[in-house]
Order: sequence, then C-alpha cells, then structure tokens
Amino acid sequence: MEVLELKARIRKGAGKGVSRKLRASGFIPAVLYGPGSNSISLSIQSADLVAHLRAEKGEAGFIKLVIQGEGAHQEKLSIIKELQTNPVTQSLIHADFYEIHMDHKITMDIPIHLVGQPVGVKMGGELHQFKRDLKVSGLPGIMPKFIEVDITGLDIGNTLRVAELKLADGVEILDSEDAQIISVVAKRAVEEEKPAEGAAPSEPEVITEKKTTEEEE
Repeated sequence: MEVLELKARIRKGAGKGVSRKLRASGFIPAVLYGPGSNSISLSIQSADLVAHLRAEKGEAGFIKLVIQGEGAHQEKLSIIKELQTNPVTQSLIHADFYEIHMDHKITMDIPIHLVGQPVGVKMGGELHQFKRDLKVSGLPGIMPKFIEVDITGLDIGNTLRVAELKLADGVEILDSEDAQIISVVAKRAVEEEKPAEGAAPSEPEVITEKKTTEEEE
C-alpha cells in the first residue's frame, strides 16, 4: 500500500481556546496513538491534510507522519482513525491517527469499488448497494487500498454477500458472511415496496467513512 508523508508538529496545551487559535492560523489539532505507546498531541496544517485526502480519493492508505518539536525529529507510520468536521462548514476540525507496525495486524475499513454493469440492470432491474466498505484485518504490508468487486454477472433477483468475496491470503473480512453487499431487483418489486404516503422510506444501509461532530477537546 502506498505511503504518503504528512508534516506535523508537537502541540503544547489543550482545550477549546488552543484549538481555535490553531484553526485560525490554518492548522488543526490532532492526536497520534497506538498499542504500547503514549499518545502524542499534534498540530497539522489543514491544507496539507485536505490535499492528502484528495490524493487518496476515498481509498485506504498509510501516512508517514514527520513530526517536529522539542528539538527532536520523529517519523511514525500511521493510518487515519477518525476525522471530525464542522457540521456547518464541513471543514476539518480534528484528526486521530493510529500508529501501526509492519509486524502487527491492523483493522481498517476498506472501500468497495464496483466493476462492470450487472446484466440484470441492462434488462431493466435496479441496483441496490448495502455496503460501501468492509472491515478488514491483516498485516499492513498486504492490506488492500480497496476491494474490487465485479458485478457484471448479477441478474435480477441476485444478491452478492460477504461470503462470496475472496481476498489475498492473510487478509480477513470481519463483517458477517451473510451481510448483503449488492442486490439487483426488478423495478416492479421496487414499486410495490414503496411506503404509503407520509410513511418513512426504508433505505439500504450506507456505511460512512467520516464522522462529524461539533466539538472536540
């Protein structure tokens, strides 16, 4: 998996006041933590992190944090564990990074990339996607950036479940084997299942990648 570099610096102080000053200067507060190590409070230039996220295009990836501060230089391999955004402006307000080691298994949410157009859709059916990513475990060196799923052969009435996916040896999907990923249904069935007027519609589960929160530390 590709590794991108991101500059960071040791952050002194905590609290909303410190965080506001950081954001006003173009930075956001962040924290790095992991098994067997103390957490490190950081500040990261917001524009650099946004550029990284755009380069990844929603895919999973590793980040080498190049940390400066207190006369020391550190490099830590990590993944983004959580991003917090302002609910109004959608701008980044905080980031959590998880330190990884190449000889220790990690768990990540890996996005699903669909390939092809189902034969059932060509015949008038509708495609329903229930999962956008899957929780996967394995050593960092063999973790995929995305899971490619060929859906060309799906006919009307077909459903693709987690159990049918095959990943590289040593990479394990933690989601239930019975969990639905994709189904193709007839339009008539879709119309019959539409709720009565005023009733709340039933939607397939959509797995989001980012969390949104109003405040942090």
